[in-house]
Amino acid sequence: MNKVEDIAAAWGADGPVCLIAERENAVYRVSINDAPFALRLHRKGYQEKASILSELMWTNRLADAEFCCPRPVSMPDGSLLLEIDGGRYASVISWVDGTPIGNAEEVFDGTITEHCDLYRDVGLLLAQLHNVTDSMKTNDITRPSWNLSGLLGKSPFWGRFWENPSLSASEKKFMIYARDAAYSHLEGMKDADFGLIHADALQENIFSTPSGLTLIDFDDSGFGYRGYDLGAPMSQHYTLRYLDDLIEAVRDGYGVLRPAPSLEDIHFFLMLRGFASSGWVIPRQPKKSTTQRRYAERALHLSYQWLN
Repeated sequence: MNKVEDIAAAWGADGPVCLIAERENAVYRVSINDAPFALRLHRKGYQEKASILSELMWTNRLADAEFCCPRPVSMPDGSLLLEIDGGRYASVISWVDGTPIGNAEEVFDGTITEHCDLYRDVGLLLAQLHNVTDSMKTNDITRPSWNLSGLLGKSPFWGRFWENPSLSASEKKFMIYARDAAYSHLEGMKDADFGLIHADALQENIFSTPSGLTLIDFDDSGFGYRGYDLGAPMSQHYTLRYLDDLIEAVRDGYGVLRPAPSLEDIHFFLMLRGFASSGWVIPRQPKKSTTQRRYAERALHLSYQWLN
């Protein structure tokens, strides 16, 4: 089974199939009983079958609890996941009628106050995610770990960021030093809030809808530090002169429902996100690409700041 139309038909879809995104997953808009849905062809080799099923189980429970996220859609036989040729998997989720709150390639079109107000709402959304998750069963969920080892171990989940090919010998040495310092620091955060996290709450994954903000794309979700969920959104804004104001806004929104990490802790998790992304990009871009270098420079910048 290779044709996208045939894959969509397993869910009873008919009509045109339209590619709308092709990043980690290929995402298509399909129609089932004249209503729009999103068909996802999951990236081969990134997540195992049990992990993808766990993502769908979690988001289904979140949707049942009225958290704003896409709900998985089952095939007529009740299955949520379809194995297609080449060991790849497909799933269908509900369509989100809205627009992303921003784009990494574009500067925010508004005032600083408006930007902070938006991220106050993002903080509240993430607190809702963590509150709802803590109220439900999760011991049957199998997802990657954004823990000490998954972030800073010998083989982090997103790759050995200190081996980014754009780093010079001296920069690589510095990144190893920064990793070791971060490892010791994180190891000492014994009381840090830990549980299921989204792990990728970037602008493109937060939609503005008529009913408020909706969180999409749980593909990178796993068990990790809740502070990482607050640091990840800041990774697209780390050069802003009012970065601390934006972080405080996220903290304010989050703090409405649950204790917020400190400003310093969010800066730390922002750096860890920079580290992770510098590893993530290694197999996805040519060694000498400007994108490789941009991700590595962000990791260097954030670690210089944190260490000084």
